Amino acid sequence: MRLLHKKSGWKRWSGPPPAGFALVASILALFVLTAVGILAFTMTTQDARISMRTVGEIKALSAAEAGVHALAQKYDPGNPAALPTGPQQVDPNNDPASRYTITPPTSPTRGPAALPYPGYSIGGAEIWGQTRHLASVTGENTRYNSNIQVQAGIGYGPVDITTLYR
Repeated sequence: MRLLHKKSGWKRWSGPPPAGFALVASILALFVLTAVGILAFTMTTQDARISMRTVGEIKALSAAEAGVHALAQKYDPGNPAALPTGPQQVDPNNDPASRYTITPPTSPTRGPAALPYPGYSIGGAEIWGQTRHLASVTGENTRYNSNIQVQAGIGYGPVDITTLYR
């Protein structure tokens, strides 16, 4: 039972609902269900996108780590050609999309260019130590379109650093 207002006051009304009420209620329910569906779809696809980005960043970091290992193994300031130039694939058979690039090492702009090895000199006039160099290693994965850049410091020695201090 419904109450309707008329100029004279309130009266009871017990007829069918006003025309168009079912249409308005169904459209409103459709909007609410559509919003809930879009929200659920967005949340599930967002989780998938975050997972894919994380996998890509892990693969890029692994490629950068492989580049740092290659830098440590192959760097020789007397033979700079031994260091690989250009993008190098990490594992061509299992993951051809992961690769690393090493920039040519340079001397540091801050701090000493060489560090002495304490107790390494045997009573001579020479001071033995290691020279410092800085390089940038970039790991990337083209499948996930991700890359990570790592600044790596490397020491080379033992070398006679007596002349470096003069």
